[in-house]
Amino acid sequence: MEAIEGYIADAVKCGAKITTGGKRIGNVGNFFEPTVLTDVPLEARMMNEEPFGPLALVAPFSSTEDAIAKANRLEFGLASYAFSGSSRTIAEVTDGIEAGMVGVNSFAIAFPEAPFGGVKHSGFGSEGGVEGIGAYMRTKFVSRVEV
Repeated sequence: MEAIEGYIADAVKCGAKITTGGKRIGNVGNFFEPTVLTDVPLEARMMNEEPFGPLALVAPFSSTEDAIAKANRLEFGLASYAFSGSSRTIAEVTDGIEAGMVGVNSFAIAFPEAPFGGVKHSGFGSEGGVEGIGAYMRTKFVSRVEV
């Protein structure tokens, strides 16, 4: 709770605006309002660390290439999301983004039959899917010729 509150306070201090949410729900438990922040500058902590909480960060970009460069500038790459009606833009983003998972026009990226995992400092390897079971297996190739 304190970490999320700290991220929000820092972002607002740097010039971000809270569009919705931004507060704890109740006095018991760890419930926090889904929070959308707009105009979040790159110097805000939440734009340079990997916050885990109900935060949606909105920051401007000048082109698709600029958005990809901003997304890839950090050593984190768990998940990314792209929303566009343009197949060309989606292809550019999904090819260019450095993340273990990319949601296109959806936030649904976790399925039991699909690999779940990040790249860079957000994780090595995957869990789930065929890729996740590989860590529990030992692959052996046998070449046999009948005599």
